[in-house]
Amino acid sequence: MSTFTLSSPDIADGSTIAKHFEFDDFGCGGDNRSPVLRWSGAPAATKSFAVTVYDPDAPTGSGFWHWYVVDLPANVNELAANAGAKGGANLPAGARHIRNDYGQYAWGGMCPPPGDKPHRYVFTVYALSVERLEVPDDAPAALAGFMANANALAKASFTALYGR
Repeated sequence: MSTFTLSSPDIADGSTIAKHFEFDDFGCGGDNRSPVLRWSGAPAATKSFAVTVYDPDAPTGSGFWHWYVVDLPANVNELAANAGAKGGANLPAGARHIRNDYGQYAWGGMCPPPGDKPHRYVFTVYALSVERLEVPDDAPAALAGFMANANALAKASFTALYGR
C-alpha cells in the first residue's frame, strides 16, 4: 500500500516560509505567489483532488483560509508556481478556486499581525471520491471544507511557519 504524501520544493515541512510568498496588501509586501506543490501515492479510487492552505493561528476565532482549490483532475499531481494567480488561468484545466478569506478567488499569501508569534500554515491535499465538489462558485471555504472532508478518501499535509 502506498502512502499519500504532499511536499513542496519551495517550502519544507516545519520550515519558515520565504517572504516572497507573503500577501501584497493589508500592510504586507510580498509577491503573493503560490508555491509549487506536489503529491503522490493517492488511493487508486481517487476521482479528483482539493488543495488548501489554512492558518489556524489567525486571530479571527475561526482561523483563516489562504487558498482553496477544488476539482483538480485525478491525473494531476502538481500545482506549478503561481498556480494561485487571480482568474485561475494558471490552474490545471477543470480546476477552480474557492473564495479565500481575503475575499479573492486566488492564492492569498501569509500576512499575520506584526509581532504575533509565527503562525502555522497547514498545506493539505485531499484525494476525493468525486470528480467535482458540489459547491457553488461563491461557496465559502468552510462549506468547501465540509464537502471535501465528506468525500475524502485520504489527505496529506505539511505545516510551515511565518511571522512578521
